[in-house]
Amino acid sequence: MAAAKAIVVGYQTNVEPAKVAQADGVYDKVIGEKLDWRQFNSGAEVLTALASGAVDIALIGSSPLGAAVANNLPIEVFLVATDLRSAEALVVHQRSGIQTPQDLIGKKIATPFASTAHYSLLNALKHWNIQSNQVRLLNLKPAEINAAWRRGDIDAAFVWSPALANIKKTGTVLTDAGQVGQWGAPTFEVWVTRRDFAQQRPEVLRKFSDVTLSYYADYKQHPRKWTANTAAVAKIAKITGVDVKDVPALLAGAVYPDRAAQQSTQYLGGRTSQNMANAVEFLKQQGLVRQVSPDYRKFISTRFVSGTTQAISAPAQ
Repeated sequence: MAAAKAIVVGYQTNVEPAKVAQADGVYDKVIGEKLDWRQFNSGAEVLTALASGAVDIALIGSSPLGAAVANNLPIEVFLVATDLRSAEALVVHQRSGIQTPQDLIGKKIATPFASTAHYSLLNALKHWNIQSNQVRLLNLKPAEINAAWRRGDIDAAFVWSPALANIKKTGTVLTDAGQVGQWGAPTFEVWVTRRDFAQQRPEVLRKFSDVTLSYYADYKQHPRKWTANTAAVAKIAKITGVDVKDVPALLAGAVYPDRAAQQSTQYLGGRTSQNMANAVEFLKQQGLVRQVSPDYRKFISTRFVSGTTQAISAPAQ
């Protein structure tokens, strides 16, 4: 009898509490099957993998998610991973001479195009009444931003960690995703699954949600336990490539919705659909998608977070 095919999970280097469960193999233990964790560097890579059927479950930001639903990719959003705040930010280099938003005019600003950071950057520029053609926008991946920053090739960047933590050491935060969200353009990250996988393996998604939410609950209840000298934070640092000293502040840079919040109108029960529509409209303005639908609720499911299958202990040590 052939061995069962491993469940493939696509992840990215975002800093969040459930990375500890990934490191400790808790997902595998609770689900009762081997999970094949594959790292992706961008939402665009995740979309390609989802479209080809190469991954079963994947983490993706709200802007790439917009591209997925605009192209009617057969996926379901089943869990909000992070409500981004200071976890993504616009940092200006110390030697750039940028002190106010208007100083950005004529400067080189890097960000991964079609990402949540790109969405936040363009909405920040709009808020400041700066046209995108008044700055020099560069499409760079996070690792490329790190290299360009060190060489002095760019003046500013809107990005996430580990690149964000690195460039902040010689830069100043001008704004972040949380502030841009207050201006009317929130960004977030979600766990999605292929629709066929959701139909065939619903118990996997319920257990995956249970594990994730248990670690979110532990962080919410005991945030001071997640310090740089704990094993939990060391595990997050190893998986993400972020310096262990930077992890606690990055953890604090996002909101991790609990089970009740997941189902509320603020997230899967309402606003997530509207935020997806906003992301699609943004992509249409960029010429990246052609069609906009008035309703994206068919891509969202609350059934996998609506009840627990088992209690899971998630101690941070």
